[in-house]
Amino acid sequence: MSILVDNDTRLAVAGITGREGSFHTLNNRAYGTNVVGGVNPKKAGEDVEGIPVFGDWKETVAATQANAAMIFVPPPFAAQSALEAAEAGVELVVIITEGIPAHDELKLYNQVRRDFPATRIIGPNCPGILSPGKANIGIIPASFFKEGNVGVVSRSGTLTYQIGNELAQKGFGNSTIVGIGGDPVPGSSFIDIIELFEADDQTDLIVMSGEIGGSAEEEAAAYIAANVSKPVVAYIAGFTAPEGKQMGHAGAIVSGSAGTAKAKAEALEAAGIRVGRTPTQTAEIAMELIGAPA
Repeated sequence: MSILVDNDTRLAVAGITGREGSFHTLNNRAYGTNVVGGVNPKKAGEDVEGIPVFGDWKETVAATQANAAMIFVPPPFAAQSALEAAEAGVELVVIITEGIPAHDELKLYNQVRRDFPATRIIGPNCPGILSPGKANIGIIPASFFKEGNVGVVSRSGTLTYQIGNELAQKGFGNSTIVGIGGDPVPGSSFIDIIELFEADDQTDLIVMSGEIGGSAEEEAAAYIAANVSKPVVAYIAGFTAPEGKQMGHAGAIVSGSAGTAKAKAEALEAAGIRVGRTPTQTAEIAMELIGAPA
């Protein structure tokens, strides 16, 4: 098994005709992802290297039975495109676009939860999802990774790659790697993804990569302590970050002692979750918990 994406994923892409959208869509297809269509109302009827382009999400889903969407359109239009995909019945919407206004993110989050609860949003401002050997949606460099039993969930795109690569260098493979994004209003939280990993037969160990700002890691710690039986290892970026500074992501801002790496690590460790101070140490803890890969 894996979570969210697999061999049955049928991907359609909004923004497929743009430079970045076409580049990553074709990379996803080259990996083996079943890319069935794209959306651009101004270029309906055209194609991108054999991938048909449709005028809207309803037409796309009707013609292709797409069950996953990737959003690559510019920030002012990205939330609306994601909402239209949900309205069309797409089960998984992955928003790669960064710079979406926080008000748009909040409106999208609430409307999808209220009106389209069968749709899961990943992102915005995320690297996407990779289930090695099955499917890749987004910008994760899939060649780093192989199929295995470690699930990874991360707020940071770069840390997603770094943590995954550290695990790969230790010989571990991954069930699924999920970048949830670092914006203030993510469509899916650590808890949402950890719940899926807990139920996934392929996942034996969960690695959670967090960062300063917000309270998502502390909330995940309480959830894990109460609901998760599998071993969890965490890494928090930002131990040396100065207080009051936004570091990278829109959601990575510390106010006083709340949201610091130290406070997050303490909450996780109090819940029995071991926390690596570096990505390398995190991979070493993983080896201690489930042993060196065969």
